[in-house]
Amino acid sequence: MSISSRFAVGIHILALIEINKDKVSTSEFLAESVNTNPALIRKITGMLRNAGLVKTRPGIAGVELAKNVFDVTLLDVYKAVNVVQENELFSIHENPNPNCPVGRNIQDSIVQQFSIAQTALEKVLENVTIEDIVKDIIERENLNTSRLSN
Repeated sequence: MSISSRFAVGIHILALIEINKDKVSTSEFLAESVNTNPALIRKITGMLRNAGLVKTRPGIAGVELAKNVFDVTLLDVYKAVNVVQENELFSIHENPNPNCPVGRNIQDSIVQQFSIAQTALEKVLENVTIEDIVKDIIERENLNTSRLSN
């Protein structure tokens, strides 16, 4: 099982809105880049809007960033799109056999380690901004373009 793709799609949406900031970013335009349907984009955009990361206006096509890209971290996106419930990145299987020494103790033995791992992941996400992602995309695109022209 992996983390919901809403996380990657949320990052994709925010990066594309920034790169396309001088034009209108409609759900159809965003969906074409993500290679999905506009309804999914509208759902994720709604989550980003509820978290204060993007803004939309009723009756006006397009979505805009509500904050500067250097103020939005990957942790903000992670939380906005409800990747996982608070402190539940790792699930612990229910109902292990209480008659087995491992079954009796496994949950208590691993829950602290899972919490430490989730905290570490969130710390990394907190230190990467959408601006960092946009810069990396632009650098990669420039590198790819220069390779194609040579």
